[in-house]
Amino acid sequence: MKIKSFVAAGFVLLGMESCSHDEKEHHEETVEYPVTKPLVSDTSIAEEFVAQVQSIRHIELRVLERGYIQDILVDEGEFVHKGQLLFQIMPNVYKAEYEASETEALSAKIEYENTKILADSNIVSPNELAIAQARFQKAQAELNLAKVHLDFTEIRAPFDGIVDRFHVRLGSLVEEGELLTNLSDNSETWVYFNLSESEYLEFVSNGSKSKEEITLIIANGKHFHHKGSISAIEADFNNETGNIPFRATFPNPERIQRHGETGNVVISYQVSDALIIPQKGHLQYSGQEVCLCR
Repeated sequence: MKIKSFVAAGFVLLGMESCSHDEKEHHEETVEYPVTKPLVSDTSIAEEFVAQVQSIRHIELRVLERGYIQDILVDEGEFVHKGQLLFQIMPNVYKAEYEASETEALSAKIEYENTKILADSNIVSPNELAIAQARFQKAQAELNLAKVHLDFTEIRAPFDGIVDRFHVRLGSLVEEGELLTNLSDNSETWVYFNLSESEYLEFVSNGSKSKEEITLIIANGKHFHHKGSISAIEADFNNETGNIPFRATFPNPERIQRHGETGNVVISYQVSDALIIPQKGHLQYSGQEVCLCR
């Protein structure tokens, strides 16, 4: 009797566990998930690319004649205008050469004019007049050359821009070709970024519409308040990276952007009849994203 009672109790326990398991499975099977329908509509897609900002003109200012820095007439970071004198190389030697050439040119001119008067009166031959004219022209050419060398002692701004850090100081002895500073015209900026082959083909397929939606996210995470446009695409893909460089031009009237800054370019373009899935149509199931739509 004890053995039968024990067996019966075992069947009862197994039966209770089986019922509990069935109820649990039944409960899991009745879980409901939210279901939504995707929309088919025209929409805008934005893609973001790392970019490098450069001034539209960024040049080196170098010495054209050997000498001492006599004057530095601007400061680092100063905005200068086209033609403004920036550096003065000691001009004493070149000034003396110019004055000597000027005297020679004046003497040759007087000689030529006197010879011409005599030639017109048939007192001297035409050959003597030609020789006097050649001497005058040579003296004038030497004067012009001396003037060029003298002008080389003045370093002037070739355009409006911002002066960079100085590489020389007042009184420095500089050699021909030595770097003085850089000059940047950032009234506009060129922003360079790279697209992969597939991104390039997507851009080209959307045509000129992309040019109207170029924006720049600057380093502080904010949108630059001027829109830009694609102004150039290089001819070849880089065989090592598979990318092709793009250049966008942005107006910069407030001169906020400086040469060498970084940011992100955002290209937006329209897509027709796109399948749009709402965010509520996405959920995580077993570590994977699942889209529930019908």
